[in-house]
Amino acid sequence: MDKNTVIGFLLILAIMVGFSYFTRPSEEELEKQRAAQDSIRAVHAEQEAQREIEYEEAERLALQKDSAREASMVGAYGEFGQFVSGEDKDYTIENELLKVTVSAKGGAVTSVEVKDYTNADDQPLILFDKSDSYQSITLVTATNKVVETKDLYFTATQKGDSILEMSLPFESGAITYTYRMHPNSYLVDYDIKAVGLEKYLSQRENGLDMEFDVRLRQQERGRKFENRYSGLYYKFLEDDVENLETEKDDAKKLTNKVKWIGFKDQFFSTVLISRGESNFTSVDLTSEVEPDVWTNSQKYLKSLDSKLLMTFDPSGAKATTLQYFFGPNQYKILRSFDHDAVEGEQLELDEMLPLGWAIFGWCNKYLIIPIFNWLGNYFVSYGLIIFLLTLIIKLILLPFTFKSYMSTAKMRVLRPQIEELTAKYPAGKETERSQATMELYRKAGVNPMGGCLPMLLQMPILFAMFTFFPSCIELRHQAFLWADDLSAYDSIVSWDTYIPIISSIYGNHVSLFCLLMCITNIVYSYLNMKDQPTNSQMPAMKWMMYLMPVMFLFIFNDYAAGLSYYYLVSLLITIGQTFLFRLFVNDEKVLAQLEKNKKKPQKKSGFMARLEQMQKQQQAMAREQAKKRK
Repeated sequence: MDKNTVIGFLLILAIMVGFSYFTRPSEEELEKQRAAQDSIRAVHAEQEAQREIEYEEAERLALQKDSAREASMVGAYGEFGQFVSGEDKDYTIENELLKVTVSAKGGAVTSVEVKDYTNADDQPLILFDKSDSYQSITLVTATNKVVETKDLYFTATQKGDSILEMSLPFESGAITYTYRMHPNSYLVDYDIKAVGLEKYLSQRENGLDMEFDVRLRQQERGRKFENRYSGLYYKFLEDDVENLETEKDDAKKLTNKVKWIGFKDQFFSTVLISRGESNFTSVDLTSEVEPDVWTNSQKYLKSLDSKLLMTFDPSGAKATTLQYFFGPNQYKILRSFDHDAVEGEQLELDEMLPLGWAIFGWCNKYLIIPIFNWLGNYFVSYGLIIFLLTLIIKLILLPFTFKSYMSTAKMRVLRPQIEELTAKYPAGKETERSQATMELYRKAGVNPMGGCLPMLLQMPILFAMFTFFPSCIELRHQAFLWADDLSAYDSIVSWDTYIPIISSIYGNHVSLFCLLMCITNIVYSYLNMKDQPTNSQMPAMKWMMYLMPVMFLFIFNDYAAGLSYYYLVSLLITIGQTFLFRLFVNDEKVLAQLEKNKKKPQKKSGFMARLEQMQKQQQAMAREQAKKRK
């Protein structure tokens, strides 16, 4: 370091020291600063003390308000006023499958956990808790006062792990709720019994008004898909199972007797069932679709509300007997409740499953589900079970598939002759061309509709499979290959940015099984179109055949991976069948047989006769119109 640098540093140091000395505050200024800081601390202390006073005052006012409310309720509830204060304590009953929580305040079920199942985040599966549900029964006292049981504190008597009694004891009477669980069962008995309440309740009180509301939690990964299969279901006492709209808000007032109402999610349900003579005589139902936002650290699908009127005997001669079902929407479980039921008293809870109507539902119940359950007894991998199920279905449909292929083969070998007729009868002579084509088919023994009937016979099974997979709880959280849940979409690419139209229709992900299924469908369409006879409309038809798989990509992207996997396997097997048919079916032999048929006397079928008659009528009408124009 040279001399000039040292002098520079010393000058800078001297300037800094001098500046600090001449600008330092005086004693008076320091005293003012200390006084200002003391004032600030005093203000803060005063504010803190004021906040403490305000907090204590708020607590005092809240206690006064609660006391005043309790005092007013005591007066408003008459004899029931003695139950408006107490300790809000929770009681639990459980078995191997369920854990049910009942609150002392209101005496109602406030939380249900379905054991052995988890939600999409691998957390315990809670159907609802206190923040999601509301239950209350309305009573009318002898002095015409309206009492809500949600405001009353019940006395609990626990009898083991599976029986709980919640009661409101009077001097000479009581009303008791009894909850009873059975081993390895998703059913919970719920009995309401009054003893000696005639003098406490209105003499017109021969029915109970009950309100039961549940907000359905989102339990699965795909919200849009889950929302589509959730809703409010009900069964009339002597009629079918029906439901409110699932895609929009809906409400209904039912005046006929109702056997049960069900708050159904895609794979789990909460059902309130009437037993014996305790039917719901009047029911008001409301369903509102919830927005896709977080509320109380939870996402909800729908708000489902019900108001029920049921029979009630204040004397206690008969109890009001109800039953809850808290559990999975598994066909064999729901169906099992009707195995020993008397004719006309079946619950038909399985009708909540969207298995399809009429013939499609029959295919599911009597063909697909039995085969699926049978395979489940021998195989653990549900990917393998779906493959074997598809293979069995394909073997069942093999005769129809072969017949359809033979019809296509006959049309294919006649293609050169069809093209000759097309050249012989150019544009303007479509009627003559059509007649000549039909005559060729008749002589060769070819039915142009022969390939359609076998396909129509396969349609019920294809549509049944389409409805089966979204309702199959066995696939839930079952992994296969890259898919970690066969009941939800198998996303391999996803994004958070909202893309107009794409995100609302397609979603923010790409499902690999769906993508592979659509690519395979394009390949199958290409192979299939090669076998079709050409005509002037074929270019448009080809474009349509290739456009359909692209549309499937948008339709099935949100569907269960198991469904896309089934269609993928089905298409691959169909392509394999097509190559085998081509290997064993000789086009030259088919053509030789058709030429041989031409030499035989042919009897017109009823269809061909009617078709020719229609063509002759059209020709006659065309000639008549031509004469009129001249």
